[in-house]
Amino acid sequence: MEVERRLFYPPEEVVDAVGRKVKELRQTGERIDYLTFVPDGEPTLDVNLGLEIDLLKALAIPIAVITNSSLIWQHDVRTALMKADLVSVKLDAVEEALWRKIDRAHKTLRLDSILDGIRQFAASYQGSLITETMLLADINYSDGQFGQMADFLAQVRPEVAYLGIPTRPPAQAWAQAPGEEVVNRAYQIFSERLEHVEYLTGYEGNAFAYTGNVEEDILSITAVHPMREDAVDELLKRTGVDWTIVRRLVGDGQLSEIEYGSHKFYLRKFSKSQKPVK
Repeated sequence: MEVERRLFYPPEEVVDAVGRKVKELRQTGERIDYLTFVPDGEPTLDVNLGLEIDLLKALAIPIAVITNSSLIWQHDVRTALMKADLVSVKLDAVEEALWRKIDRAHKTLRLDSILDGIRQFAASYQGSLITETMLLADINYSDGQFGQMADFLAQVRPEVAYLGIPTRPPAQAWAQAPGEEVVNRAYQIFSERLEHVEYLTGYEGNAFAYTGNVEEDILSITAVHPMREDAVDELLKRTGVDWTIVRRLVGDGQLSEIEYGSHKFYLRKFSKSQKPVK
């Protein structure tokens, strides 16, 4: 547990290593979307983050930083993040007790300072800002808590607000994926206040492409977006397929059928492999 920014590696060493890898990838014809600071830890702990971003700009590739937001209340951290083309900030709660339960924050950190830092950063940042919210099992989320988080994010105005679940073995075995009902409820409440909400609930690769196969299309869409019953019906009619395929996917455990408000929604059912082994 660290909260003091410090030197980890000489900036020139980082830039040289990245430059070599970029050269190798370009020689094979690979496309590089971003150079992303997402180390084994929190990137804003690196006191030279801003300098490294400046030096890496010579490669003419967009630069992203994925941060847990813990140090964004510091002016020098916000200044460094301003240099990136894309920044992802973390928001798992806006209530202190819930935040400490989920994020197990360092005792010196204060949520109100972090939230204020996110607001200040979002008000001045000119790049692409996205947010990530992790949802966990055995957390008794209320609609009010989801509403408060969504209200805060509405002030921040991210390009995309992502809702995530543990998809890889976490540091603690208790951190497991919640049920589809929790994810759907959060999605619906966030969507009432935010323009663009998506899931981060599945396997990150491979490159995505349109298939034209109605079964694959439904499973792909519902992996990131709940589909309302009428939207599914419209897709089926366009492809000339009846509801038999949807009923089979539900029966096979690949799709979940969830009631929310006055509508029925379909979600990709999370596989057992996404839940860590104790």
